[in-house]
Amino acid sequence: QERRERNRKLSKEMAEKATRELEKMQLQEKAEVKYKEWLKKKRAEEAEKKKKEKEKEKEREAELQEKKTRSEKIFKEWLQNARNKPHPVVNGYGFPQGKSTGLY
Repeated sequence: QERRERNRKLSKEMAEKATRELEKMQLQEKAEVKYKEWLKKKRAEEAEKKKKEKEKEKEREAELQEKKTRSEKIFKEWLQNARNKPHPVVNGYGFPQGKSTGLY
């Protein structure tokens, strides 16, 4: 009878230990699934962030290119106009600023 009691107690402890192990494994699996979902979400966010950064960079480059072409066009126009303008006479007739000053 004592042997049966001991065997029953031992089997009960083994069953409890097995259920604890099972619960522990289930919790671990749940945690792993949640971690994988979180990691997937995080990677998607990172990819989205990189995509936005690339778009901003392309936009910035396009803006710089447009600005460069506009400035080149304006410079060429200025160069054309500068050729056609008459040059000012610095010292006309040997007088300072083209005027006879100090002579009475």
